Amino acid sequence: MFNGTFGHAMWQLDQGVTGIFAQWNSWSTAIVTILIGFLTFQLFSRRDPDTHPLLLARQAQASPVRYKGESSVYRSHSAPHGMPLNSGLNVKDAGASKWSRGRDGDLRDVWRQAISGTSEEGRPVGKGKIFTALGGEKVIEHKLDDVTRQINLIGKHMHDQGSARVAIYLPNSVEFMAALFACAFYNLTAVLIPFGQSDEALISMLRRAAVDTVIALPGSFPFDMIVKSYPSLRHLVWVVDEGNRHMDWNEVPKGMGGKIDVATWQDIVQDSPADAGNDLPPTQGQSEPQDVTVFWPAKSGDLEEMVRLTSANVVAGIAAQLFAIPQTQRMNPSDLFLPADSLASTYTLTLTLAALFSNASVAFNSSAGDVDLGLATRGISPTVIVASPSTLLKIHEQSTRNVSSLLTSKIHWLQTRTLTQQGVMPLASLLTSYNDSLRPAVGRTPGKLRLVYTAERSNSGTTPPLSSAILSDLRIYLGARVIYALTAAKVAGAVAQTQFYDYRVHEDKCSHFGPPVTSVEILLRDSGDHKTTDEKAEGELVARGPAVAGGEAALGFNAVIRFDNTIAYA
Repeated sequence: MFNGTFGHAMWQLDQGVTGIFAQWNSWSTAIVTILIGFLTFQLFSRRDPDTHPLLLARQAQASPVRYKGESSVYRSHSAPHGMPLNSGLNVKDAGASKWSRGRDGDLRDVWRQAISGTSEEGRPVGKGKIFTALGGEKVIEHKLDDVTRQINLIGKHMHDQGSARVAIYLPNSVEFMAALFACAFYNLTAVLIPFGQSDEALISMLRRAAVDTVIALPGSFPFDMIVKSYPSLRHLVWVVDEGNRHMDWNEVPKGMGGKIDVATWQDIVQDSPADAGNDLPPTQGQSEPQDVTVFWPAKSGDLEEMVRLTSANVVAGIAAQLFAIPQTQRMNPSDLFLPADSLASTYTLTLTLAALFSNASVAFNSSAGDVDLGLATRGISPTVIVASPSTLLKIHEQSTRNVSSLLTSKIHWLQTRTLTQQGVMPLASLLTSYNDSLRPAVGRTPGKLRLVYTAERSNSGTTPPLSSAILSDLRIYLGARVIYALTAAKVAGAVAQTQFYDYRVHEDKCSHFGPPVTSVEILLRDSGDHKTTDEKAEGELVARGPAVAGGEAALGFNAVIRFDNTIAYA
């Protein structure tokens, strides 16, 4: 009976197969070919998400206990409760054990590591380079030893003149960074004044910061007016470009009474002996560097907020940026970093210092803020950029106009689906190459850019909000990951920033800002109608930690903790 049933089944199978092949034609061949091709494509093109989805579902760790009128305290998973927040650079002195805990360090250690070309563990990793990108495609390379000499000679000159509080009023440049390090090595207070201020605002900042020395560009600093309006100014150092060095910049105008000592940066460096300033002052026996004073942009009609950040605050902000991205993606000597936003912003400054500490190459361009990235990157090929939201919005608007045809918009839709649904950056392919010519031209070598930083300046009204949809588009247009940070006046670096692999899109006018960085913990205090309950966490954002001026600061705006423990505006 069994044999009969089995035989009948085989006979039916044979008849079915025979019937299929009897009716086989070219349409059948086409359908099967397409089906096999689709399955093969799905099998070989399948990629795992860049990060596990559960890591994006709860991006910060909440404390188990909260006080009345406050939310839980939220921290990065990399700095869990019960462990100290990230406060330093783990600098290990020569001869220290490999397993010993290093020093937090200060600004001087950043430059020492930049010129030594070693890692935190003392391993040689290679030195970065420093460039100045001028108009057109002219790029100047600055030797690290020459910059060290400028740091020493300028610092010694200001120290010998009795300077105490030095205002750095320069565009992004090598001289800006050298002046900052000179203040650190020679125990002077650096006052960072955003470039391009009105005469009244500049005088106000000098007076409020009690500045006695200014480093500035001729033509941007109204010397006569400021000397008359601010008689406390005692020393002035001009940074003169090559085309104007034939003029006598040391002359003090008549009527000044000879109270102002005027010198030029180039004369101080060139008139010194060739072997002077080659060695940095020893760290042993020296006190911690003085504070760094910064001015936070205010809403129209308000006075800029002046904040004094200690060296420890700045170092904690640098350390947070070093640990904010996966170890395999951190900056290294193969990277070229471009600060396309003002170095007077602590976020741009800490990222630039982090790049130097990581031995990455750094390029400076005097254009900063609301700039055209295509023009700013002529002659260089940056891999990491920090840019303002307004700059990125311009790129987004222009690129969106270019991607307007049916074919280009469908290709963009497929790339967006890959990014947001599959959680991976789109790969270059024959199909997507059709849109490559429509991408913004950033850098001399297209495709080298891998990471873009940008930041919201809270309570300033100077930065337009970026939605998660815009950030997603920018990742596709630029072919790079984008990190969006929340910054505040009293926090060095960032309060929080989106994770490296977070590509999700939500229906919000302004994107969330990710979890707190490792040097900051945050909580929300009840403010008006914004109150924390068992179901939601809302209120005024309060930041605490080694990167915060004074250790704790209420940031002056209301925020909310989202379902995934990320921070967003309320």
